[in-house]
This record gives sequence, structure tokens and C-alpha cells, in this order.
Amino acid sequence: MTRSPEVLLIEDDCDLADVIVEVLQTEGYRVNYAPDGRAALTLLAQSKPPDVILLDLMMPNMNGWEFRATQLGDARLAKIPVVVLSATGETARPIDAALVLRKPVTLDALLAAVVKFTKASR
Repeated sequence: MTRSPEVLLIEDDCDLADVIVEVLQTEGYRVNYAPDGRAALTLLAQSKPPDVILLDLMMPNMNGWEFRATQLGDARLAKIPVVVLSATGETARPIDAALVLRKPVTLDALLAAVVKFTKASR
């Protein structure tokens, strides 16, 4: 039996996060959600690494750049692909993401990105 791929969504916009979680779960993904980078690191410390991380950049407490720097410094987490969900201009600072999707992101583009980075685990 194959396991459902896991996605970690890090997004401070609760309405957007609710839609993304619902769509991904409907498509058969297991989704964990964190409202900021600090909460995401707590989740990651308590569970096995997800197949892909969907990362907003502009968040309170710990933004996407800070999260990504911490992620890359942890050998257990560094190889998890990150798809950045960004409003125009937010990626001016390097983030070393596998993919950047501009907000507002279409559900088709989001699903295509998740499929691309979770193929191996399906």
C-alpha cells in the first residue's frame, strides 16, 4: 500500500490556507499547516519530514526567509523541496527554492507543483 504524500503549508493568511488545505486533502494529500515559520519548525521537530513545503514569505514571528535559512541549516530538513508562494516582488532576496509561484496562485499551478515534488512518494 502506498502512503499519501505529505505537504507542509506555511501561510499566515487563514482564508487562503483553508482553501489550499481543503483542495490538497481532496486530492489525497496529507497536509499539515503552520501560520508562520516558527510554528512550522515546531511541527517539523515533532514529525517526519514532509515531501514538500509550501512557503509564504511575508509572515509574522518568523518569515519565509528566516524559516528557509533555518531549514537549510538542519541536515534532516535541508533536502525537502520548497515551493514559495509569493506576491510580486517578495523574492528580491535569494531563497533557494525549488519553485516560486506568484500570488494569486491558481489551484492548477499549485496542484501541478505539489504533484511534481511528491511524485516519488505516490
